[in-house]
Amino acid sequence: MIVWHNPRCSKSRGVLQVLAEAGVTPDVVRYLDTPPTRAEIEDVLRLLGTDDPAAIVRTGEAAYRELGLAGADRDTLLDALAAHPSLIERPIVVDGDRAVLARPPERVHELLDR
Repeated sequence: MIVWHNPRCSKSRGVLQVLAEAGVTPDVVRYLDTPPTRAEIEDVLRLLGTDDPAAIVRTGEAAYRELGLAGADRDTLLDALAAHPSLIERPIVVDGDRAVLARPPERVHELLDR
């Protein structure tokens, strides 16, 4: 199991707590320090069951407004997510061929309870 984690995010810390309580020690990727590539973002979208990068964009971030991303097309959003990882919603949890955007953190149970 892999968690795209931001230690400053309470939801992200909450996911790690839920996983610890379940006895799971995930691989933690601090995606702000080690940003995913565009291809990795596209892979995660596929695992999330969508092709739309808007599903994982943090629209409240200043970079979203500064880059004029409202109404942006798929390619523009993917490029922005790869260049500005702070725009990626978190935490994203990947387990094999499935992933969830764990907001709220309890959504990680969708992967644990299968």
